[in-house]
Amino acid sequence: MKNISLILNGILVVAVGILYFLHFSSKKGGSASTISAPSDLKIAYIKSDSVLKYYDFVKEMKTIIDAKSKKLDQDLQNRGQSLQNEITSYQRNISNLTIGQAKALEEDLGKKQQNFRLYQQSLEQEMLNDQNKFSEALYGRITTFLKKYADGSGLQVVFKYDQSSDVLFGGPGIDVSQDVIKGLNEDYKTEKLNPAAKADSTAAKKK
Repeated sequence: MKNISLILNGILVVAVGILYFLHFSSKKGGSASTISAPSDLKIAYIKSDSVLKYYDFVKEMKTIIDAKSKKLDQDLQNRGQSLQNEITSYQRNISNLTIGQAKALEEDLGKKQQNFRLYQQSLEQEMLNDQNKFSEALYGRITTFLKKYADGSGLQVVFKYDQSSDVLFGGPGIDVSQDVIKGLNEDYKTEKLNPAAKADSTAAKKK
């Protein structure tokens, strides 16, 4: 239920290679073909840490997920404590029980322990599903925006730049992080003000 930032950071790898067009050419009379990039290839990069830190959608969703995680954790702790209290009571009073009563209580406690483990697993799966849905949503938002941004700026490649990426250096002149963050937040603000438009857009994409 934790380490959400690590999961989010991995999502931004989608920025690598967006709209990357390679030209294929073959030598005259030769059997082997070569791959060459366009001479006017225009590239840029975004700092994933900055996008994750300043994108309002990420901040709001992280708040929601964290709040739900804390609530489920508290519920799990309460159930666990209640079960532990029953086990302690059984152990304290076992000398006053008949063999039949003790056996019945042991079976009941065993079932409750099993149900508790199943409940714990269901909560973990629920949080994992929520994080996967969020990952997919973030993936869609970033790639959709970058495609639109590339159309307007003539970009053909956008890289993710952080310690986990293969980009070891990027000059500040091709850092488009601030533009991307600003555009993402403007789109998200518009979406929140007009959710019907977002719903219509989503429905149109599914057709």
